[in-house]
Amino acid sequence: MSLTRRSFATASLGLLGGGLIARNAAAQGADAWPGTRPVTIVVAWAAGGSTDFVGRVMAQALGRELNGNFVVDNRPGASGTIGHASVARARPDGYTLLLGVNSTYAMSRHLFPSRGYDDDNAFVGIGRIAVSPIFLCVNPRIGVRTIADLVAKAKEAPGRMSYASSGAGSSAHLATELFLKDAGLQIENVTYRGGAPAVQALITNEVQVAMVDAVTALPLMQSNQITAVGVSTLQRNPLAPEVPTIAESGFPGFEATSDFALLGPAGLPAPLVARLAAAKDAVMRNPEVLERMRANSIFPTPGGPSDWPAYFRAESAKWGDLIRSRGITAE
Repeated sequence: MSLTRRSFATASLGLLGGGLIARNAAAQGADAWPGTRPVTIVVAWAAGGSTDFVGRVMAQALGRELNGNFVVDNRPGASGTIGHASVARARPDGYTLLLGVNSTYAMSRHLFPSRGYDDDNAFVGIGRIAVSPIFLCVNPRIGVRTIADLVAKAKEAPGRMSYASSGAGSSAHLATELFLKDAGLQIENVTYRGGAPAVQALITNEVQVAMVDAVTALPLMQSNQITAVGVSTLQRNPLAPEVPTIAESGFPGFEATSDFALLGPAGLPAPLVARLAAAKDAVMRNPEVLERMRANSIFPTPGGPSDWPAYFRAESAKWGDLIRSRGITAE
């Protein structure tokens, strides 16, 4: 049976109208959201850490910005992959979001192949939020004051020094391995059950070296319990400007930070992604929010939905290459 011109035109208008209705419905849904229903921001780490801190600051600020109720749900375990998996399975309706960190979305994927989700297709990137530096630290008793000193001392006795890490695939672990690769050093990894015992081992000289996140390192540096010889960002930390960057200390381009980003489950409607991205940007211009983060050595990073794919691919490739070249496993 063939269509007449009139029936074809009518059918075409019907399809066009259906498409317009669908787009209008999505736009109206974005306008109505979040309403009175709470929006959950999943943090894939335990309460009290830097990721949890960023998640709670963002939840409070986004709630004010969007006139809604944003709450944090801590779902720790398996290097953050349990929390990420829960968001990958969530309905893409804007009521479940993820405060992601690159140790999970860019690093863990290369260590935990059976995560139950696919990072490339499970999430939509709303945008980066902030970065936190990592300090390359030594025990003061080993007589090292600069990165040059550390390299010379480690090369005098290859394999005699050791460094602390809080587990395979953590930001601090891979940052240390990146430095050792670039410096051509042999320093043994000693793994501890978490960041606190790893730092304690550095303080007591059970190990001589450790990469320590800034919020933990700064007070220990001030009390001379540990010595920072470099910082992992491309610019010096404004809270410790006397510490040179690793990049300026003979390793151009060296960068290894904890990167925080806001993600949603795949299929999140474009109008909601746009609203969330705009609200995130507004929040990160708020002086009160900036001051709270800066006090914890966390600094804003620009980036929206259009920037996310290229950043995500580059970050994943960088750490995947390191993990393979160094033979790093989750064990």
